[in-house]
Amino acid sequence: MKFIVSSSVLLKNLQNINGVVATNPIVPILENFLFRIEDGTLTVTASDLQTTMTTQIPVEASENGAIAIPAKLLLDTLRSLPEQPVTINIDTETFGTEILTDNGRYKLSGENPIDFPKLPTVSKTMSVDMTSDVLLGAINNTVFATSTDDLRPAMTGVYLQLSDDNATFVATDGHRLIRYRRTDLGTGSTSGAATTSLIIPRKALQLLKASLPENVPVVAEFSQANASFTFGPTQLICRLIDERFPDYENAIPTNNPNVMTIGRTDLLNSLKRIMIYANRTTHQIRLSLKTNSLTISAEDLDYSNEANEKLLCDYDGEAMEIGFNAKLMAEVLSNLSAKMITLEMSAPNRAGLLIPADKEENEDILMLVMPVMLNTYA
Repeated sequence: MKFIVSSSVLLKNLQNINGVVATNPIVPILENFLFRIEDGTLTVTASDLQTTMTTQIPVEASENGAIAIPAKLLLDTLRSLPEQPVTINIDTETFGTEILTDNGRYKLSGENPIDFPKLPTVSKTMSVDMTSDVLLGAINNTVFATSTDDLRPAMTGVYLQLSDDNATFVATDGHRLIRYRRTDLGTGSTSGAATTSLIIPRKALQLLKASLPENVPVVAEFSQANASFTFGPTQLICRLIDERFPDYENAIPTNNPNVMTIGRTDLLNSLKRIMIYANRTTHQIRLSLKTNSLTISAEDLDYSNEANEKLLCDYDGEAMEIGFNAKLMAEVLSNLSAKMITLEMSAPNRAGLLIPADKEENEDILMLVMPVMLNTYA
């Protein structure tokens, strides 16, 4: 069996799905790409058992067949080649593979395609159409706040709640909580059906973030156990996290009379400077709020380091002092794009809500940051 394909086209498509390939997979066959040719179309599959990605490329081929080819070896070879047609010869009995270029010949040993896990099927119970920009916006605003603690598996993914007229994406790691809602997304059901909720793993969303092109249609399909995202010639299928997500609505404080409005970049840049002087373990900073004035300070008593800055802001509420983890707060601010943000607070021991003051159409973002206990020796 042999086929001819452009080296740059093959490389680009393989790079899109290569993120799935684990470095030390449980099953050795998963270090390979599965190549399958049917009627002049090459379908390449990569899998880690939890997540599977496929992509399709038109090729010149006279016969159908399949083989598993070592992913790293093939990618390293293609990266070093200039743009040119390459011929790939495969011995279907020994699975020996030969890559022929204008002036080179590279021989590697493939594996039996039968050993490669079968592509999971999504017996869809729900389908949602969207653009890649909308999906990327949801991923960018939430995935950074997912937990890396495998003992709390529900929090290692993004919770998606789909109703007939909106979609809500929620992520939390216990120290912060992001709620991102789109009113232009939904099931489109007019029957008033109950909302559907599921948890999409962090790795699948990071792969989508890396491989989604700008402004292309995406079809998302969901079943009881799996989710599928199809865009152009590429499809990602992932196993959903079968856990109960924390009751996030109860974590969001409703009565927040102390409201500060400030430029996002002014606050972020000040935080980045002040956190240099904060304790390296706690990253604790102190916000002192008075009428139209904010003082940000930090100290590290172990090294006698301290710093403070005053910023102008609109502040409506009682004078108060509240502590936050500067690293977590800076990350939340970095993932917002608004020029002005409001910080709504009720008390020094209650969560603060960061909300963009200038909202985009069809978008509702709420970012909650838990406070840290301030040392009394200021």
